[in-house]
Amino acid sequence: MKIGVPKEIKNQEGRVAISPAGVQSLCAQGHILLVEQDAGLHSGFSNSQYQQAGAQLVSAAEAWATELVVKVKEPMACEYPYLDKQRVFTFFHLAGVDPRLTEELLSKGTTAIAYETLEDSAGRLPILAPMSAVAGNMAALMGSYYLAQFNGGKGVQLGKVLGKRHGKVVVIGDGVVGQHAAQTAYGMGAQVWVAGIDTAFMAKVKATVLPEAEFFLSSPAVLAQHLSDADLVIGAVLCRGANAPKVISEAMVKAMQPGSVLVDVSIDQGGCIETSRPTTHSEPVFIKHGVIHYCVTNMPGAYPQTSTLALMDATLPYIQKIANIADTAALLADPALAKAINVHNGKITCQAVAEALGMLAYYQG
Repeated sequence: MKIGVPKEIKNQEGRVAISPAGVQSLCAQGHILLVEQDAGLHSGFSNSQYQQAGAQLVSAAEAWATELVVKVKEPMACEYPYLDKQRVFTFFHLAGVDPRLTEELLSKGTTAIAYETLEDSAGRLPILAPMSAVAGNMAALMGSYYLAQFNGGKGVQLGKVLGKRHGKVVVIGDGVVGQHAAQTAYGMGAQVWVAGIDTAFMAKVKATVLPEAEFFLSSPAVLAQHLSDADLVIGAVLCRGANAPKVISEAMVKAMQPGSVLVDVSIDQGGCIETSRPTTHSEPVFIKHGVIHYCVTNMPGAYPQTSTLALMDATLPYIQKIANIADTAALLADPALAKAINVHNGKITCQAVAEALGMLAYYQG
């Protein structure tokens, strides 16, 4: 199969979908790899490395004109003309992005295979997990940076000073993002509170990983109480394929102290904070009600070398599987890949996406 790897063009997105090692593995199976010129430079991979691995260096148009296109982020508007009846395997987050992308996928007959809804046999999200880990680590670091007074923050450092913890961090969500955000903030020396819904799991984490952290069941009343004196709040709520629920209301944000920081890691799926809106690495923050909001939609793109290698470890087995199945009907018969396919043959095949976009007329289960 011909596999295309376009260069990512989203703002400050340095990741690449396939490394030279991945190219070599796929070429060994008889596939033809067409990699756009300079696609891997920001991830530390030169054009010559791709050529030595067996790839052909091509233009963007040539990379897209293949049977299978493998990317990192959703197609941008300027890439819509490239969409056709090919398979595209990437992070789509269709419920949280411009509905025009879904409309284009439907009209072009593209098969959209989404990293974020692919499940393994245990019901886990194996491709989303590594990027969630990077984003969780980053959320604590970015929050700490914007708390500095020269950034308009409260001037509170997240860290231990002579053995005493400083800075209150509230993490909302006990999944992969939440766990990594909490561990990073805890390791920095902050006081950490984690809001979740699985009491048994939270007890286990407290006993084994975060002994000095505090855990509480997430509810609007308790959240409002904790947010009123929080220095950093990290939103890490996930509903698979659907828009994230707005667990932090605008009223809660208004009640926060000026100079506090909100990091909405759920922004790819529409955000879990009522006052959030998507931002970029070039303009990462805005202030609303005196609170700094960080809502970058491709957070792991800031660390492309680490993120690309972690992503490649997760995606390569599935890229191989997709490339080795010529019949798309057979893809739909595969339990893991069936859940990853969000759009196929002019129909939305993920109910959560159809509901989130108000496009149930296009849904075909």
